[in-house]
Amino acid sequence: MAKVCWPYFDPEYENLSTRINPPRVSVDNTSCNDCTLIKVDSMNKPGILLEVVQILTDLDLIITKAYISSDGGWFMDIFHVTDQQGKKIMDGKTIDYIEKALGPKEYNKDELKAWPGKRVGVHSVGDHTAIELIGRDRPGLLSEITAVLANLHFNVVAAEVWTHNRRIACVVYVNDDTTCRAVDDPNRLSVTEEQLKNILRGCEDDEKAARTSFSMGFTHIDRRLHQMFFADRDYEGVGVTNEVDYPASFKPKITVERCGEKDYSVVSVWCKDRAKLLFDIVCTLTDMQYVVFHATISSDGPHALQEYYIRHMDGCTLDTEGEKERVIKCLEAAIGRRVSEGLSLELCAKDRVGLLSEVTRVLRENGLSVTRAGVTTVGEQAMNVFYVRDASGNPVDMKTIEALRKEIGHTMMLDVKKPTASAREPEAKGWAKTSFFFGNLFERFLA
Repeated sequence: MAKVCWPYFDPEYENLSTRINPPRVSVDNTSCNDCTLIKVDSMNKPGILLEVVQILTDLDLIITKAYISSDGGWFMDIFHVTDQQGKKIMDGKTIDYIEKALGPKEYNKDELKAWPGKRVGVHSVGDHTAIELIGRDRPGLLSEITAVLANLHFNVVAAEVWTHNRRIACVVYVNDDTTCRAVDDPNRLSVTEEQLKNILRGCEDDEKAARTSFSMGFTHIDRRLHQMFFADRDYEGVGVTNEVDYPASFKPKITVERCGEKDYSVVSVWCKDRAKLLFDIVCTLTDMQYVVFHATISSDGPHALQEYYIRHMDGCTLDTEGEKERVIKCLEAAIGRRVSEGLSLELCAKDRVGLLSEVTRVLRENGLSVTRAGVTTVGEQAMNVFYVRDASGNPVDMKTIEALRKEIGHTMMLDVKKPTASAREPEAKGWAKTSFFFGNLFERFLA
């Protein structure tokens, strides 16, 4: 029998096209009077759109328009962006970072690690342990979670907490309160997991009602929270009885139609604009295994209009009503997870072990329920934002806020704002990459 000789396959061949045609990135401040144009041309690859949008979003850039095309082997995007104040991107270091982050990856790894004060995209947890929690939400739950962590001698360095459709999901970065190192003792982690599960489970008997996991690896907080909610099927029921999730001004209008000429499914999204809207939608479509071939994004006014030409990864379009309904519900859920009614409380204080547990306890004792939270530590300063509402569902009484000021005002700075949830809503900066922006709060605190 003749011996079959298979052709030699170079393991580096997959990267050959990228090496021959590396990504080209340009930052153009001359073509438009009111925004910066970021143009990205590169070989097409799975997930590249989400990668680009994630980097721009994590830099707190506002994307007012975008034109996306990735049909065939080439990926071409144009993004119209501004900073949080609606101005062009003129800072040389930021422009240099964008060019390196979106350029050939083999050339920029060392430069990206050296970027001061920016942890864009995937966060290395380093000396921290990441804890993921998801379960049924209830008033005071966050306070109970942080109390357990404090009692078990964990120091919370950063955290992001979302609630949606009566569920809560959070990613918490912790370390040992004595050694300031990651906790890898399996016995200690097992005890922690069991206690947190008991807290999350509450009175529920279903084992699937609450889940806890630990990670020493890498995570991008916002995307991970979307994935956790999606796996938890929080979108079920959305679109039927969702008044809690969507006030009238936030209710999105989403349609899925067939583009017969080009054999695409066209997903159109019209809703009130807000920060990170594009990221949330692209993230969800990617995690649902859909590929975006073309898209147009516009958000010049108070509302955003986004249109996506998609197919499933297997090349199929959305042909059944069940598939279309599922996409609509999942996108509504993705948009609604960041919608927060009520007041935002911005707190800044010198970091110490148990600080977060103390703050959440005070909020609970004053009858406030946390709907979303971002916690970060910069140097010795802890900067936290809590979106809160009255536990009974009523507007927060300003007398309650004044009581808070008296109780914690002597140890930390407190700023109260009513969230706008608009496209110009500022975002946070810092290691945790939370969804909030502290403005000059930190600077005023240090002054």
